[in-house]
Amino acid sequence: MRTLIANANEAVGNEVYIEGWVHRIRELKSVTFIIIRDRSGLIQCVFEGKPDWLETLKLESVVKISGMVKSASNKYGSVEILGNQLEILVAVQSDLPIQINGRTLDIQLDTMLNNRVLSLRHERNQAVFRLQAMIVSGFRAFLNGEGFLEMFTPKIVKEGAEGGSEIFKLDYFGERAFLAQSPQFYKQMMVISGFERVYEVGSVYRAEQHSTNRHLNEYVSMDFEMGFIRDEEEVMEMEENLLKSLFLKLKTEGETLFETLEVQCPEVPDRIPRIKMSEAVEILREHYGRIDLEGDLDPQGERQIAAFIKEKYNSEFVFITHYPRRKRPMYTMYCNEEETNSFDLLFRGLEITTGGQRIHELDKLVENMKFKGVEPEQYKSYLEAFKYGAPTHGGLAIGLERLTAQIIGMPNIREASLFPRDQQRLIP
Repeated sequence: MRTLIANANEAVGNEVYIEGWVHRIRELKSVTFIIIRDRSGLIQCVFEGKPDWLETLKLESVVKISGMVKSASNKYGSVEILGNQLEILVAVQSDLPIQINGRTLDIQLDTMLNNRVLSLRHERNQAVFRLQAMIVSGFRAFLNGEGFLEMFTPKIVKEGAEGGSEIFKLDYFGERAFLAQSPQFYKQMMVISGFERVYEVGSVYRAEQHSTNRHLNEYVSMDFEMGFIRDEEEVMEMEENLLKSLFLKLKTEGETLFETLEVQCPEVPDRIPRIKMSEAVEILREHYGRIDLEGDLDPQGERQIAAFIKEKYNSEFVFITHYPRRKRPMYTMYCNEEETNSFDLLFRGLEITTGGQRIHELDKLVENMKFKGVEPEQYKSYLEAFKYGAPTHGGLAIGLERLTAQIIGMPNIREASLFPRDQQRLIP
């Protein structure tokens, strides 16, 4: 029976076989060392002399090694395998386009992505996506514990939740349809239907004409929506508790991953600072001489506000609240003619969350649609749900790739996407 490398410690003194990739080959005068890699780690295998297969064995070949497990002390662990047989299961067909057995992948991002399957074999890239999976697991676990129900919404839709031109059109059996920008409408419908608290982890699509290090045209959104709230502050409190639970999980269960990535797990403060958008604009004017901003933050402004908050409150997180009504989607609750009950969460100078309270009264929702220049008739199926009693509700969306990249300190969000989709990239 196959033994995973991580379980080899339990097999000292026993004959085992392992299967994996050839990570490194080292020849000495009287002995040959073969380092093998599987999903659980690396192990050193020792063969006497220079076996016949050595001349044809290439790095990254898939092999099966049989031998005796013995205690040892080397850089790969406390055991090694005294090999008696090596079988090449699948030989490498050509020279490797990139070398993946070094401490780091010293290549350009495009080269990494063009050779994505191979580059994902590197332990640092493996650590990125194991950490990302842990983020999703923590997100689900916390919300399940708070009485939320996981849902799965359509990604082919009749209308765009965010409106505008940043939406992918497609032909749906002769009828015009779109790829979903957000599960927003369906989240609200599920709350109104009586589930009250719902969440989803799923892909969303934005046809934005951009080529920046912070945007993707397809990304994973972690959404939740909750009913019977007093205001958006309750949604923010829920996110605070979510992040505390999530980062505790990462810190305790992901210690080895952080060591591999050579970064530390961030700390979430007891209470994340909150400032109104109008206050943020004044801070930027007063401390950074920014007179070009009005009612919103550009990427530079996000970084400057984050630096100000870090210095004043020692927090890497900050909620920016009360975004202008003209800047928020039609379903956002407004608290006066100018401001809304909405927020963004900035983490290390980048917006990772957008959320707020939603409009729950049909008349107000229709009024706000008209204020935003949206024709209510185009959203009949959405508006129908509000005719039969909708509770106060609100929610948020967290970009998974952005959160991952910010935790690790990646300069480009594409590194946090398995197979990123942007204007230039449709394969692999």
